[in-house]
Amino acid sequence: MNTSALDVLAIAAHRDDVEQTCGGTLLKMAERGQRTGILDLTQGEMGTRGTAEERALEAQEAARILRVSWRQALDIPDGRVENTWENRLKVARVIRKTRPRVVILPYWKGRHPDHYTASKLGYEACFLAGLAKLDLERALSNQHSAFSQVASAVASVVAGEDQKSRVGRTPSPADSLGTDFGKGTTSNRTVKDSQKDLALAAEGLAPHRPYKIIYATLYCDIRPTFVVDITDQFETRFESLMAYKSQFSDQEAGRDIFPARAEIRARIEAVARFYGLLAGVTYAEPFLQKEVGLVEDVTAIPVKSI
Repeated sequence: MNTSALDVLAIAAHRDDVEQTCGGTLLKMAERGQRTGILDLTQGEMGTRGTAEERALEAQEAARILRVSWRQALDIPDGRVENTWENRLKVARVIRKTRPRVVILPYWKGRHPDHYTASKLGYEACFLAGLAKLDLERALSNQHSAFSQVASAVASVVAGEDQKSRVGRTPSPADSLGTDFGKGTTSNRTVKDSQKDLALAAEGLAPHRPYKIIYATLYCDIRPTFVVDITDQFETRFESLMAYKSQFSDQEAGRDIFPARAEIRARIEAVARFYGLLAGVTYAEPFLQKEVGLVEDVTAIPVKSI
């Protein structure tokens, strides 16, 4: 899967979240010739069922079924998705690399902490990705260096090394994360600055901010702003979810959490029918946007009032 600019990028905490919440929408966009992508924040190693390795293979198959152009999983710990500076940088790097016009995030409320944390993390990463003065590569490098210094200090304490040389030392600029972000950023830009911009563009890491951010609300009981008709995509969307055999096949592990396989389709269909009913179609996926909608022609607004 190449990393040309995406039209739509869906970001979620776990492999199979996207398939459940907006898989039909991604497939519909792909069928219209748009490039779609999925960013899974974790490897899924803490799931009750299956392993990270199994879920990686299943995610690849699900992406093929949904005709996704690009998919990647980050190394954020499963069950511990946190809105940290380092995690925001990791996601912002993906935003710059894939350059999506639209980003789909989970809704910011829900049962699973990873889900609602992914929402705020994703939003703030989209904001950071557009900051022209943010050198992501240097920031990530500094973050890793700072972690290495702490780990080294802890290891030396454990080893009983003399710490006097470390205590009381005046921190250097390199010790603080992001110190050099403002370097060379006066109004009089230098040739070096221009060369750096060209290099970033060549690497696909030039500043970029999505035009639109929408939220997939299926995991939360809230009235959506709009729904997407996935009547023609429903069966294939269901097939993509069933690619996760480690999660949805009948087994002893997690029996009190996961419904029996025979029950899964009935539940998924019921939810899709409910949201479809709101808009007068058979199946739909729900979304929310924070912005007020803009209408040019009130006679062309879809969905009848009576």
